[in-house]
Order: sequence, then structure tokens, then C-alpha cells
Amino acid sequence: MKIHEYQAKALFREAGIPVPEGRVAGLPEEAAAAATDFGPRVAVKAQVHAGGRGKAGGVKLATSPDGARSAAEAILGMDIKGSTVRKVLVERASDIRKEAYLGIILDRSARGLRIIASAAGGMDIEEVAAATPEKILNVVTPSTEFPEAEVRDLAPRLFEDEAPADQVVEIARRLWDLFVTRDGSLVEINPLVLSGDGSVVALDGKFNFDDNGLYRHPEIDALRDLGEENPHEIEAKARGLSYVELEGDIGCMVNGAGLAMATMDIIHLFGGHPANFLDVGGSSNPEKVVHAFRLILARPGIKAILINIFGGITRCDDIARGILQAYAQIEIPVPVVVRLTGTNAEEGRALLEGSALHPAEGFEEAVRKVLELAQGGAS
Repeated sequence: MKIHEYQAKALFREAGIPVPEGRVAGLPEEAAAAATDFGPRVAVKAQVHAGGRGKAGGVKLATSPDGARSAAEAILGMDIKGSTVRKVLVERASDIRKEAYLGIILDRSARGLRIIASAAGGMDIEEVAAATPEKILNVVTPSTEFPEAEVRDLAPRLFEDEAPADQVVEIARRLWDLFVTRDGSLVEINPLVLSGDGSVVALDGKFNFDDNGLYRHPEIDALRDLGEENPHEIEAKARGLSYVELEGDIGCMVNGAGLAMATMDIIHLFGGHPANFLDVGGSSNPEKVVHAFRLILARPGIKAILINIFGGITRCDDIARGILQAYAQIEIPVPVVVRLTGTNAEEGRALLEGSALHPAEGFEEAVRKVLELAQGGAS
């Protein structure tokens, strides 16, 4: 789960991490009022979950309340990577001497937590990481105990100055504690800035949380902005389906996350592009299949659908009944390939005989067939 910058900074402030004074605004007049309180120079920043706000024109400086109003008018309503700007953060502009990057991620490949830091902070940190990886500093630990010694070693390198090192260590410690206690998956301060007066301030904030830990943090779950999330993915969660929308044109309906991932991999291997990850789970409820069809077809550009079921707990005959129920209830204008194997597979295949569906016995056969049909070929 993601939250907005202003929400992340509220958590930072609560944890004792220095952030600029600011206030969120949903109207240009509210931005002007905030500029009156925090001026004369303020930054007006789009509040969306998408990155790249600055390059998209979603961050502007203003030197008066009228300037803040004009900046807010220009930013509110913008589309930034598919997200519509509904709020801006107006905050006191900082006197920036140097910029750095500080973040923490849950690194499953390393089986631990990873602190990532760099003296090359700012908008182009991704390019820095790709082109000059030696500028990225890493501390990895399998423990949730703050790695004091390692952070004290890297702190002076962030601003190439010993003077603010103690501040960096303290901010990193507080960020670590916040990350661990709130079940974070990623937290970033980019940029972490050294101000003209020598103070170190979190000028930006990004905080993502592990969905599996939200039941422990209702106060975090309450920060969710559904307007920033994919409505189809929200509906899927309400229906008990695991669904992630992708950019391809082959709809996928599979049972089990591992098989779903393998299905997408094989589609890619044979030159296709999956339109979604969709795990119908272990339930033998035909109604879930109907909802799965609705989700897949709600996205424009679908050329064909592959249903790949390995029946264990899931019964193939129940999946077959759900498919037939879907055909009876909704229009399915694209070819559908079905592979059923496992529990009650023969019964399931018998139910589908004589329908408009395209049966397949093996995994590879099913994928090749759905790609052929997507291109307008015969079954």
C-alpha cells in the first residue's frame, strides 16, 4: 500500500524526523492561504502516487500567495502517469546546500532489510543507480536492530562533510524504527537536504507498506487513497480474487499464484503479452469465475483469454460451470482457450463439450493456441 508525500511527512514528523512546514490544499485559494502562512517562498507539489512529478511539471516554486494560487491552478487536475492531481502540498521552501538520498527496503533476495544511501540524491537518482552504481551505498542486515556502526560509517559520505553526520545517523535511526514498527516495504527520503544553516531536512517522503501487515495498523490502512488505485484491482480484492492489471492483450485466469506467474512467463516466452495476473484461488465457487471474466474484459484491448486450471482443492468441474455461467450472463467477444487438469478434469471437460471454447490438453499447447487465436488464426 502506498501513501502520499504529505501523509509520509506527517509520520516522519511524528517520529521526530525534520520536515519543512507545510499544509495540503485541494483548491487554489487554500494554496494561497498556506503560502501566506509559510511564505514568502513556497513549493507547491502535486500529491500523487506516481513518480516523476518534478519532470512532469507537478512541482513549482512561488514567491507570493498569488503565485502559489497560480501554481496550484496549473497543477490541480494534471494527469501524471495516469494519476489525476486532486491535492497539492504547499510548504516553506528550503535553502538547499546539498542533496542526498536515503531509503530502506525490505529486500527478500537478501533475506533482510537494506539501507540505501547516496550523495547523488534528487530527481535523477534512478539514472545515477543505473549509470554509476558505485555512487550507491548499501547496508544489508538480517536483523531488525538498527545497524549503528555501518550507518555511522556511511553518514559523512552523504554530504561529503563530517559536520552533519550525527544528524544523518539520527534521522536514519528514526526512519528505521518507523519502517520496522509500521511494517514498511519501502521508505525513501529523496532528497534529504543539507540546508544553508547546517540542518538536515527530509524534503520529500515516500512510504509503502506491506499489505499483509495492515491488520496490525488500522491507522495506516485509514490513509489509503482509493482514488489512486486501480478500480479493477479494488473490485477484485472485494471479490476474493488476486488481480494485477498489466499492459498486454492476453487475458489470464489461473488458480494458484505460482501457476499464474508460470503462465505469464510462458506467454512471454512464446512472444505474447499477458494483460493481467489473476489467481481465482482455491475456491470452487463458479461465481468467482464470472467475476474473473468481468474483470478481464473490463480492460480494452483484450484479444483472447487463457484459462489455465490445475485442480487440487479447486475442482475443474466447478470452474467449468463458472465458465458456462459467465457465457450465459455476459458477452464474451474474444476466443477463450481452456486447459483443465487435476481434480474432476474429465467431468469439467465433458461439461464444456459443444461450447464455443477452445480446449487444450497441455500447458504449451494452450499458450500456443491462445496466441494463435489472438492473432486471428484458426483453432
